Amino acid sequence: MRNGTGKKIVALGLLGAVCIAGAAIAAKKEIGCAIYKFDDTFMTGVRNAISEAAKGKIKVDIVDSQNSQSTQNDRIDMFITKRMSAMAINPVDRTAASVIIDRAKKADIPVVFFNREPLPEDMQKWDKVYYVGAKAEESGTMSGQIVVDYWKANPNADKNGDGVLQYVMLKGEPGHQDAELRTKYSIKAVEEAGIPVEKLAEDTGMWDRVRGQEKMAAFLAAHGDKIEAVFCNNDDMALGAIEALRAVGYFKGDTYMPVVGVDATAPAIQALEEGTLLGTVLNDAVNQGIATYNLAQIMADGETPTDENVGYTITNGKYVWVPYRKVTKENVADFK
Repeated sequence: MRNGTGKKIVALGLLGAVCIAGAAIAAKKEIGCAIYKFDDTFMTGVRNAISEAAKGKIKVDIVDSQNSQSTQNDRIDMFITKRMSAMAINPVDRTAASVIIDRAKKADIPVVFFNREPLPEDMQKWDKVYYVGAKAEESGTMSGQIVVDYWKANPNADKNGDGVLQYVMLKGEPGHQDAELRTKYSIKAVEEAGIPVEKLAEDTGMWDRVRGQEKMAAFLAAHGDKIEAVFCNNDDMALGAIEALRAVGYFKGDTYMPVVGVDATAPAIQALEEGTLLGTVLNDAVNQGIATYNLAQIMADGETPTDENVGYTITNGKYVWVPYRKVTKENVADFK
């Protein structure tokens, strides 16, 4: 009898332990994070910031979408199947956000989009959707202002003496809001400073250093010394353009070409210190990563994001805008 009772108690004890363990597993929180591609220099900075912010807190499973929306959709389906507590998505295609939101809403998994802004109407589809990014028009304006300052300080920048700035433009991904707005507002800033402009060439480098080098080589073959400035939507393309310029003799002696980028990545800061990059604009990867994680964590905990618990101002109930900062040789030491 005692043996039987003892076995019963042991069995009940084991059952209780299993139930407790099961409850702990069910209660364990995790955030699923999808990056559009891991080998993007700027997004690597954002990804590292998210990982750092998560230390000692809610675990984040960060995956590579390999610049494929279908691959990213598969990753998101995996997050939903695993019942993630929240998702942080850097979409490959911003127009795909609508479908992602529908899936997330059905599974009741909050979503934070970052770096690639969904369409405004998609952001309104659910109250558990937020966006973290920076206003691309600001970075474009600052890029233009850097070139304006150089042009006004260096009369010899006007190679042919016609008073018109002849330029080439390396754009990011076609249709991407950052590419379109940086392109538009950089030139607008030059024009608003009273400097007439002439576009000699424009092409997409897809945010990529190698493509930027190839496109710049083509610009030089077609326009040569007519080019007076190079605008690039990001630093990787700017660094590629600098390599193409080096190959034909620029940055030796007095032979110079003003090149501007955006992001203020570590390689760009080095190029700025070396004197090959005229300037760049800090696209704050660290604060974008922290804000993204904070929003996701708060919603994973079942709370409503506020300025106080997120640590950043939430605009229109949906958006966290991280400001840009101009980086030139005068203040580059502040960004090392």
